Amino acid sequence: MVKYFLGFSVLKGSWDQVFSAFWQRYPNPYSKHVLTEDIIFREVTSDNRLVSRRLLTKTNRAPRWAEKYLPSNMARSAYIIEDSIVDPQRRTLTTFTWNISHARLMTVEERCVYGVNHENATWTEIKREAWISSNLYGLSRALQVSGSKGRPHRDNQFSILFQILFFCIL
Repeated sequence: MVKYFLGFSVLKGSWDQVFSAFWQRYPNPYSKHVLTEDIIFREVTSDNRLVSRRLLTKTNRAPRWAEKYLPSNMARSAYIIEDSIVDPQRRTLTTFTWNISHARLMTVEERCVYGVNHENATWTEIKREAWISSNLYGLSRALQVSGSKGRPHRDNQFSILFQILFFCIL
């Protein structure tokens, strides 16, 4: 069973500004939950797209009831993979993130596409999609609800925090 979310946000900054801010977002005082950020690989393709893979360590906790089933070092942090593709000709930045920690319990995948806003070319729009799934027999629905708590609120919160972060970086 898969739970799907879709959200749109508009940032009042140009694509160039948002693109630059994206690479400078960690560390910052508003994202203390991100502990580390490591580049696994980065290359420029023959069609001038920048392709990157990063490993992020976050303090995201497993649900309290699941902590007793996990080693103590895994219960309080999570490893996330982030793939990104920057297409300067189309002026898009596409990210795809997924958890590698706790993946036997629950998988959370997210795709974000940053692009020039069609109504105002000096703004940037973000399309965010997320999929939460679990194949754990008897608990998949509870895990999806646990993983999605506050998701619509988090989309709005993401937009507000990204705006604050964006202006702090600039």
